[in-house]
Amino acid sequence: MSKHVLTVDDEAGIRRLVQLNLERAGYRVSTAIDGVDGLDKVAAELPDLVILDITMPRMDGFEFLRQLKSKPEFAAIKVICLTARSRDEDVFHSQRAGADLYLPKPFSPIQLLQAVKEVFREPAEGASGV
Repeated sequence: MSKHVLTVDDEAGIRRLVQLNLERAGYRVSTAIDGVDGLDKVAAELPDLVILDITMPRMDGFEFLRQLKSKPEFAAIKVICLTARSRDEDVFHSQRAGADLYLPKPFSPIQLLQAVKEVFREPAEGASGV
């Protein structure tokens, strides 16, 4: 069974870009429009990974992370922050809140796929299994 990735971002274009590229790579992808919607989808779908924007209406990514990681049943879910906020303090704050990786926007589909494989500890394309 393929890994399930939930993309939480208020920008429809980003959600679609992430979804298309990850589905093409064999992942099962669902989307959420903000942190509130994202937490509802986490509870209903139990994804293996959340790709999370930080700046969103209703609930930002930092609050989403705090709530996600405070619940024992969700604490092991991996999180990649995919955001335009790239100051050192934002990176530190996200890692402190429980993010596994931080990927700044703009990003390339190759960078995204490499980040997902890194979080899942999957070999990169072209890597030998020797």
